[in-house]
This record gives sequence, structure tokens and C-alpha cells, in this order.
Amino acid sequence: MKESNPIEVAEYVTKYQLEKEPAFAWWVPWIMKKRNRIISAVNQRTRQTSRKYGIEVPSSVEEAHRMDTKNGNTYWRDAITKEMKTIAVAFRILDEGESPSPKHTFIPCHLVFTVKMDFTRKCRYVANGGVSPTPVKSTYAGVVSRESVRIAFTYAALNDLEVMAADIQNAYLQAPISEKYWTTCGREFGEDCRKKALVVRALYGCKSAGADFRNHLRSCMDHLGYESCLADPDVWMRSATRADGEEYYEYMLLYVDDCLCVSERARDALMQIDNYFKMKPESIGPPKIYLGSTVSQVVLENGMTAYAFSSSKYMQEVIKNVDEYLEERDRKLQSKAQTPLSSEYRPEIDVSPELDPVDCTYYQSLIGILRWIVELGHVDICVEVSMMSSHLALPREGHMEQVLHIFAYLKVYHNARMVFDPTYPEVNAGEEVNKDWTTFYGNV
Repeated sequence: MKESNPIEVAEYVTKYQLEKEPAFAWWVPWIMKKRNRIISAVNQRTRQTSRKYGIEVPSSVEEAHRMDTKNGNTYWRDAITKEMKTIAVAFRILDEGESPSPKHTFIPCHLVFTVKMDFTRKCRYVANGGVSPTPVKSTYAGVVSRESVRIAFTYAALNDLEVMAADIQNAYLQAPISEKYWTTCGREFGEDCRKKALVVRALYGCKSAGADFRNHLRSCMDHLGYESCLADPDVWMRSATRADGEEYYEYMLLYVDDCLCVSERARDALMQIDNYFKMKPESIGPPKIYLGSTVSQVVLENGMTAYAFSSSKYMQEVIKNVDEYLEERDRKLQSKAQTPLSSEYRPEIDVSPELDPVDCTYYQSLIGILRWIVELGHVDICVEVSMMSSHLALPREGHMEQVLHIFAYLKVYHNARMVFDPTYPEVNAGEEVNKDWTTFYGNV
């Protein structure tokens, strides 16, 4: 057992305080050190993330500028400029010689970079909340579930209601912060560089920022007469009356700063929230893309209109990035893959060479993309993605080939959609066949 399962045996021995026994006295400390080195090596691999959705992501302002120069565009520069203009409201710059009160705790801040689901570059000025003390109160902040979203669209079609979406502008920055922090301005602040500043808004990265914004928005929803749904706290509802006098419920679904309204007068309901939380004017309207899915309406065979979600546009953009990544390496995706994985492939017995840290990071980003595609409704690859996800810590060349095989499959079968059918099922009671199940269930 020491030979075959050394780490499990060492942990068992440590748990039951047997490490001083002759068979384990020297062996357990040696194995535990070896285990820690392995974990450290895996963590080192995962920290080398440099791509998201197949697009290279910088780790500093200097690197962002170099990437723009290399790519011949200003995507990252524009993102930095835009962020620093909006972040100004989160700080109160102190005058020369002025110091924060003893109640305020210093917190370092920095810029982070990412790529959104629509592949636009985004920059965020965040606080390093990991070095701040843990707040006494709860910092939990949930989001509406995708199941609730699908139910809402079905409800809208069933009751002939409008569906309209909107984004809250600079969401967190509209909420006051419950913690007391100060920081030193970096060179991103221009002429205020090296000055001290108090954090006055729910700055991203602060441990309570998500909860502060959610609680602030929650108080607004209470004020507007909404009630939180017991099944999903981020689904808000209130009774309303149609133009013809019929009573119904209108719903507001909140996913951080994304608002989705189901109502006969959806725009008016969103404008009520806009009075308290400024929304992006261009974002108000029927949703075309929601949480990464393309939203459309289809007419069923029975004449009813239903909503449908499709991840085709998202997948085509992802596959385009994968093609570009492979083209740099003189490779390309397999043509006309008919199955997600190769026939009879078993990832758990793959003994091909391990990936280097760069390819390991890219493998992990591809798995993240595939898991999101499954969440968007492409359930035909759920099992295969789960199998390949179990090798995130130590992927091999064979695993990478099969993940690329999944993308080759999606390239062929990307045009699928999930339709939320509001039709009531027709059940003919005369065709029911009564059967005796007492021999199986007993007399219940």
C-alpha cells in the first residue's frame, strides 16, 4: 500500500497518529513533503494563465501596451482609459499632508485584465481584498440561476408578456462601501499619483463589495414593491394589472448588474430602477444576447410563439480563436468530426507525454469554455466535457487532442438551440392504461 498509494496511506497514518510507528517514522514526513511539492507545482502551472477564450490577456499595463502594439490596435489602451474615468467616483483623494483616520485600513489596489463573453477587452481597477481583514458580517451575494431565466422566458411566452433587458452602469460603484479602507494612488491616476485616497464606494476586490451592491439594490427593489422569490432570491416579483384589468405577476431577474424584466410594460418597470441605479441607455431593449446565449423567437408547429436560446454565435467566435491559435502552430482542427470524442477513447488510461505549462494553461482555458457551452444548453457534450475536466491538474498531449476533437465536433454541430415550449400538454385520459404496481411498490 505504501508503494501503490503513498499519499493516501500517509494522510491516513497522520490522521490516526500512527506516524511514530517504525514503518512510518521516516517515511511519512518524506511523502508529505513530496506531496506538497507536487501541489506547489500544479499551482504554479495554474497561475500562468495568459489566455481567455483563446485571446492573450496581459498581466500589467506595460504588457497591455506591448500587446496593442503587436496586434496593431488599441483595445487594451482604450479599456484602461475607460476604466480610470469611471473609477474616480470610488475614491476621495486626500490633500497633501492629510492622513486617513485610524479606523481606516490600508488596502493595495491594481489593474486586472480580462476578456468578456462577447470578446471585448475589459480592464478593472480592483482592491487586493486578500490582505484585508475578514468582515464580521456575511459577504455572500448570489445571482439568478439559468433555470429561473428559462422559466421566466417560458412564462413570458405563455402569458404574452414583454421581455426586456438592461445593464446597470458601473454597478458596484453605485453602492456605498460598508468597510473602511484607504489606498495609495498609482500612476494610473495621473497627477494624483502617490497621493492617499479613501475608498468610498464598493470597489471591486473588497470582500464585501458584492454583498454591499446586492443589499443596496435589494433595498431599491423593496422600495419599488417587489418581493424576493423563495425558490430563487434573485428573482423579484410584484403583482400588476394588465390594460384589460387582468391581474398577473411581473418579474425582475437580477444577475449582478444585468436586469431582465418580464412584464406587460417592461420598459416602464426598468425605468423605475433607472431612477436609482443609472442604466446604460444602449442596453435597454429586448435581449439579443443574454448570459452568452443568443435569444430568438420561433413559431412552433401548433402556431404558438416561443423563446429559444442558442450558443451558436458564441461557439463560432470561440472556434475562430482556436483556429487562429492552431494556425500559429501549423495545425488545424479535424474536419467533419461526427462525435465529441474519438471512438473508444479512454482519458483515464492516456499515458501520452504531459503538457508543458503554457499548453497546460491553454487546456484549462479550453475546458472552461466547454463547460460554459454546456451551461448554455449544448447538453450533447456534457459527459465528454466532464471526463476531460477530471484531468485539469495534469493534462497530457492525448487529452489536448481530444479537447480539440470536441471543438471540431462543435464546428460542425454549432447551430443548435434550446426552445422553451409554453404549450400545455394534451393528455387523452381515455388512452391511459391502468396497471397493478402493488407487487413492485407494495400496498402504499
